[in-house]
Amino acid sequence: MDALNEHTKMINYFISQKNPGWGDQFKQAVMLCPQVDEDDLIVSDVSMSEALTHFACIGWKILFAAIPPAEWGGGWPAFFVALAFIGGITAVVAEVASNLGCVVGLKDSVTAITFVAMGTSLPDTFASMTAAQNSEFADSAIGNVTGSNSVNVFVGLGLPWLISSFYQASNDTKYVTPAGTLAFSVMLFLVLSLTCFVVLGVRRAVSTLLFF
Repeated sequence: MDALNEHTKMINYFISQKNPGWGDQFKQAVMLCPQVDEDDLIVSDVSMSEALTHFACIGWKILFAAIPPAEWGGGWPAFFVALAFIGGITAVVAEVASNLGCVVGLKDSVTAITFVAMGTSLPDTFASMTAAQNSEFADSAIGNVTGSNSVNVFVGLGLPWLISSFYQASNDTKYVTPAGTLAFSVMLFLVLSLTCFVVLGVRRAVSTLLFF
């Protein structure tokens, strides 16, 4: 009976914290408590690895708890603050990776498609892993990976160039960027993406023929 009451209290607490306030976000960032599955409302105890990960990342959790709640202002304050955080952390990661590549003796292009890409894609990797575990066909995991990288390539590169072009044009100067090794990186991304989609399509077709 006591276990059932504790389970009910945990679920009620989880439901009450679905839309936390700004102060509650800091409390949730530092608290380590059992997790509740949103679909089945099943309480799962904290494992040792989850506890170690929590304490290792608690600084980042507190930092990102400073983002305003998504309910404020239609989500725009949260969007712009989160965008500023991402830009600042990306700048730090790029600078650290550049210095590391300089010390090790790697080219900037190699550093960019290894260390920087790994650092910026790890959150998407964990999000895709969670989506693959909790969904029936894992389509959301594939969409998350390809969509995130597509935005990085086509918006993350194109938008700064567009802004720079307008700025230079307003000063009556031309904005010229050497091609460098960008073509190789973009072509590699496109080839691997197309290969991934072909493999997934063939695998799904074969699975459909075998099981139905």
